[in-house]
Amino acid sequence: MIEISNLVKKYGNHVAVDHLSLTMEPGKIYGFLGPNGAGKSTTMNIITGYIGATEGTVAINGHDIFAEPEEAKKCVGYLPELPPLYVDMTVREYLDFAAELKKLEKSLRKRYVEEAMKTTGILEVSGRMIRNLSKGYKQRVGLAQAILGLPEVIILDEPTVGLDPAQIIEIRDLIRELGKKHTVILSSHILTEISAVCDHVFIVSKGKLVASDTTENLVNLMSGVQEVVLTVRADAQACKTALEEMEEAERVEVLASGAEAQLAVYAKKGKDIREQVYFRMCDSRIPVLEMRTSARSLEDIFIELTQEGGEG
Repeated sequence: MIEISNLVKKYGNHVAVDHLSLTMEPGKIYGFLGPNGAGKSTTMNIITGYIGATEGTVAINGHDIFAEPEEAKKCVGYLPELPPLYVDMTVREYLDFAAELKKLEKSLRKRYVEEAMKTTGILEVSGRMIRNLSKGYKQRVGLAQAILGLPEVIILDEPTVGLDPAQIIEIRDLIRELGKKHTVILSSHILTEISAVCDHVFIVSKGKLVASDTTENLVNLMSGVQEVVLTVRADAQACKTALEEMEEAERVEVLASGAEAQLAVYAKKGKDIREQVYFRMCDSRIPVLEMRTSARSLEDIFIELTQEGGEG
């Protein structure tokens, strides 16, 4: 559906996008992650045809965005972070206007507008002025504009910024529904949103792609070493000594001392040491109050992969 090859965007001496290459398949929801200045918005603006590139190619449904801009843009619906709404229009007037701007077939415009309003749940406010709508409804109007004409690709830039928790849940549910019929690209700084909604994650840093995989696979890939966290009622150093005697323990760290000590046991790569830890504590007659495997989150991986950050 989308093929980005060796994409470069320079502003003077500054490289905003640095030889970026990636592929997006039909019918999936993609998360686009990166720190501020990593090149996310620049890449999305190139995909939508808002700005050009210094080098590289972008093909959307087989159409080169630079060589065939009109055909490529017909395949894309775009919701910027700040929806481009005309607040002195009613919802229906605005969507009719957007359908005209998109050059949708005249005989089908009314149907497209009705379908977009039905899909985004704004039929009941179709006759209201946009300026009088809540933030959540305004975001839905922006989404309706993006899906007019049923484009194959829908690009959403920070779609839940400024929404309350209930509105965020509604928009996430709507994005999941859109993902059943469209390829959706979602840019967000809210990592829980990405992990809750997206099938696949791209992480960029300083204009370069640093990770590309499913959320689950990324966590598994970056979590090659098992970490078992123990809370015990014993002397921390005595417990540490007992655990270090295990053959498959790589290292042991004391996290907290006191009446209830806490320790972290790191296994040698590829080893599962939970049973060994349990039996070692039993043999040493050390009461275990809690034992859990510490799982790394998408936040941990994001920070590790982008700790150098971006600059523009």
